[in-house]
Amino acid sequence: MSASDFGVSSTAEQVTEGRDLSGTTWLVTGCNSGLGHETARVLALRGAHIIGAARTQERAEKALGALGVEGTPVACELSDLVSVRAAVAALQGRRLNGIVANAGIMALPELNQSHGVEMQFLTNHVGHSALVDGLVDQLVDDGRVVILSSAAHFMAKDRGLELDNVSGETDYHPWRLYGRSKLANLVYAAELARRFRNEGSARRANAVHPGVIRTNLSRHVADEDRLFSRMPHIKSIAEGAATQCYVATHPDIDAHSGRYFEDCGVAESLPAGDAEIDALREATNAILARIG
Repeated sequence: MSASDFGVSSTAEQVTEGRDLSGTTWLVTGCNSGLGHETARVLALRGAHIIGAARTQERAEKALGALGVEGTPVACELSDLVSVRAAVAALQGRRLNGIVANAGIMALPELNQSHGVEMQFLTNHVGHSALVDGLVDQLVDDGRVVILSSAAHFMAKDRGLELDNVSGETDYHPWRLYGRSKLANLVYAAELARRFRNEGSARRANAVHPGVIRTNLSRHVADEDRLFSRMPHIKSIAEGAATQCYVATHPDIDAHSGRYFEDCGVAESLPAGDAEIDALREATNAILARIG
């Protein structure tokens, strides 16, 4: 099937139909629930070996066990850079066909920090950046990185990345700063794409919006029922995992890198140009250096 056959109601199984991933290895963060769990299941269904990352080793083991997947469980608490670096060390030498940076947290009702960094920015962007940067050289020549962004990145339109407010202490708002973290995910995908392009590599990196799906991600939302009642279309988990599985595996993506995808197609996003990429990289490096 071609990309034109897929859309808002496509499932992860449908978009990967006919893909043979035998002999490939994929790292999926947040494998223990929601979209990460479904992504791991479907990639394994197509023959891939799954490295399933969750906040603890026990959660990762239980997730792969529940799926009946003979994969590799790994602990990776994205808000704890010691844990992220331990995960990178544990995976040294493993060749990777792709990384699906799926895990995240959303709309924390009150300001929550670690090492002076707002927790959504730390977990969703900084932790994933440290993980992927630590493993990117282990990608095969045509490897792919899929970064989960969100249409919520448009909530950051007025203030952008707010890199002078990484602490979140200036006018904290749960959704705006969630949107800021998702904008950072999008810009980071663009950075990886630029890096691959400059290297003359066939590797690809893209950001995706999975859609609106009721998963454990919404556990911090103050009035969850009201939020979802206002949404025009809520996807199932199988539908929500479709775009990331499509971008991870479909040959049509060879022509795209550094793009933003929604409903298995290229979509419009806020700008992610060189200025944004450079500024985010500088801020991320400063955080990593400060935390140590």
